[in-house]
Amino acid sequence: MILDKLENADRYFSLHPAFAKAFQWLRAQAPGGLPAGRAEISGDRLYASVMRESGRGQAAAKLETHRRYMDIQYLADGSDLMGWAHTGPGLKSLGYDSAKDLEFYTGRPATWIPVPAGHFAIFFPEDAHAPMAGTEEMVKIVVKVAV
Repeated sequence: MILDKLENADRYFSLHPAFAKAFQWLRAQAPGGLPAGRAEISGDRLYASVMRESGRGQAAAKLETHRRYMDIQYLADGSDLMGWAHTGPGLKSLGYDSAKDLEFYTGRPATWIPVPAGHFAIFFPEDAHAPMAGTEEMVKIVVKVAV
């Protein structure tokens, strides 16, 4: 898991061939300019989901992972609280949905991380994360990067 400001994204370009394109696309977006829903970047290998909603709070946030995609979760407006735990002992899978590339887990995050506007978090397949645990309105852009 990585947490940083969008202005520092260049530091992470070498971690994956699609990261440069993903972050360049994010930088080109106006903070509130995208409608909610899917935004095309490069087909199914690189796309974004734009959300405009309130967080669910810590009690309702569920740990999840993805096998085919990494998440770059960027806060365009507002702030979020995201839980994190490494997959492994202590987390029990509730089953993998291959159609949604989504696996939920029992257990709670090992830590909670506040993510303010202008910041992003990168979650790799081994990073169980509980997004949308904040309680305020936010505009979040989740860029899905194929592993």
